[in-house]
Amino acid sequence: MPITDLLERNSKLYGDEVALVEINPEVQETQRVTWKEYALIQPTSTAPYRREITWSVFDEKANRVANLLLGRGLKKGQKVAILLMNCLEWLPIYFGILKAGAVAVPLNFRYTAQEIEYCVKLADADVLFFGPEFIGRVEDIVPSIGRERLLFFVGETCPSFAEDYHRATANCSSAAPKVLVDDEDDGAIYYSSGTTGFPKAILLSHRCLLQAARMEAIHHETTHEDVFLCIPPLYHTGAKMHWFGSLFTGSKGVLLKGNSPKAIFDAVSQERCTIVWLLVPWCQDILAALDRGDLKLEDYQLSQWRLMHIGAQPVPPSLIKHWMEYFPHHKYDTNYGLSESTGPGCVHLGMDHIHKVGAIGVPGYGWKVKIVDEQGQTVPQGEVGELCVKGPGVMRCYYHDPEATAAVLHGEWLHTGDMAKQDEDGFYFLVDRKKDVIISGGENLYPVQIEDFLSAYPKIHDVAVIGLPDKRLGEIAAAIIQVKDGMTCTESEINQFCTDLPRYKRPRKIIFADVPRNPTGKIEKPKLREKYCGVRLVEAQNKA
Repeated sequence: MPITDLLERNSKLYGDEVALVEINPEVQETQRVTWKEYALIQPTSTAPYRREITWSVFDEKANRVANLLLGRGLKKGQKVAILLMNCLEWLPIYFGILKAGAVAVPLNFRYTAQEIEYCVKLADADVLFFGPEFIGRVEDIVPSIGRERLLFFVGETCPSFAEDYHRATANCSSAAPKVLVDDEDDGAIYYSSGTTGFPKAILLSHRCLLQAARMEAIHHETTHEDVFLCIPPLYHTGAKMHWFGSLFTGSKGVLLKGNSPKAIFDAVSQERCTIVWLLVPWCQDILAALDRGDLKLEDYQLSQWRLMHIGAQPVPPSLIKHWMEYFPHHKYDTNYGLSESTGPGCVHLGMDHIHKVGAIGVPGYGWKVKIVDEQGQTVPQGEVGELCVKGPGVMRCYYHDPEATAAVLHGEWLHTGDMAKQDEDGFYFLVDRKKDVIISGGENLYPVQIEDFLSAYPKIHDVAVIGLPDKRLGEIAAAIIQVKDGMTCTESEINQFCTDLPRYKRPRKIIFADVPRNPTGKIEKPKLREKYCGVRLVEAQNKA
């Protein structure tokens, strides 16, 4: 069945129950709230701006969006882009697009005007919904895209070059549109991270989306009573597909606009959140605040919080050990995935395998995994090779890019570009990105392994390892180290700590600096290479 059936089911079974809550701790209580027909303001001293909608209103709003698009002549299979910060309008618009039989195209809120134009055109999007944060960027490209596309503004003061979304949907029917959608229909286009050039458009079917929802609920034993706290941006498959577990069970989701440790604890406490998906930097910030005494567990109602899980990047085992010192009752899971596999979960640790922290885990629900060499042959257990996955969440293709599609799709197998190995118990360990492997004096060095080791040093807040050119060895490992606030650290300290590493794995150069990460928590290594190696991004793009 198409994933829109889950929304309609929830509307019938749980119509008067809260589906979504939006919290923005930075907005003052006096701010005027739009969409008043269903936005309920419940200000408190710690959560001044709060809105919520029920499942029935969620479904009705999605129907209005669908009927708006159909009324403007949109046909099944056409593309509709979304450029919004996380907000209560985001998901009803997304599901309205799907209900119309169209394909949703979420866009990264950090895109420049040129990237927005590129992605809208690459996806053949005929409609763009955008929010107030993007007025300037969209206005810059109106001469290029505005004549051919419908532009809907989601906010309070509509610019002259767009239509007011609220006004446009106000008179549309709230009844379900009569459009037949099935599992094999195209559902969404998500964009790759674009760390080596302009992003690729990843085409997913409704079957992929439904697989993600079912898998998320199964992996984390999500029930109707759970409350999921969603912090990362909804344009990303990670956040969206984890929330799909709430959709699958008809349980409440909370959209938090902000990721400070206090804002997270306030939301968990006040909304009685039971499941929280965090990125490594946010975990680091929470632990640092607890260590300093800026946060005190006894000030919050956290006993109901049962699961903390992480995805989007490798997780240092030392981080989870530290976390469990504060939260010994927590279940924990690591989720591995990529947008080409409909987000996280094709490999996951599993909530009962915390003794295997450091592994990305075992094949997820409905998935198969193998590790292959350069010739595509399966490697013996314990050897490093490229991780490949097969399952119902594998993308259809890179839209309009058959060459790139052929490079990663080999029959039903998706070649991830990640290097991994399997231990004797059948658990998979991520070693590194294929393109990030450092070859030093003929030895393969895997930065993730060195980063995990260094992360255990108590003065290190974050660390990234890259290869620097070397005339004798070809490359050497360099560690960019971000020291914890209020602490000092020396190169000799790090070198002494690294004596427990094999000599060939020890970083040959130590650099104390900030470690840049993108919105999904991944280290931006191309930026580091450009800064410290003189490798320009354009050169990296040409090699990709």
